[in-house]
Amino acid sequence: MENQEKQSEVRTGGFALSKKGVPVILGGVLMVIIGFVLMSGGGSQDPHVFNPEIFSSTRITVAPLLILAGFTVTGVGIMLKSKN
Repeated sequence: MENQEKQSEVRTGGFALSKKGVPVILGGVLMVIIGFVLMSGGGSQDPHVFNPEIFSSTRITVAPLLILAGFTVTGVGIMLKSKN
């Protein structure tokens, strides 16, 4: 009797993520990629010349916040449960 109860609780096969979770995860990964692209650049061709563009608000504030939001969205997408 106990063995039958255990078998009914165990899922066989299937995909680990829900159908709603996959687009959420892809959106989060896209946010992270966009954040890293925004953070890149701003260097100088000549190492003896200082380029103040490296300290722009996009590279210092917006891009890291976008990356953190992307990781959060990805985590939420992983934890979404299916209705089955």
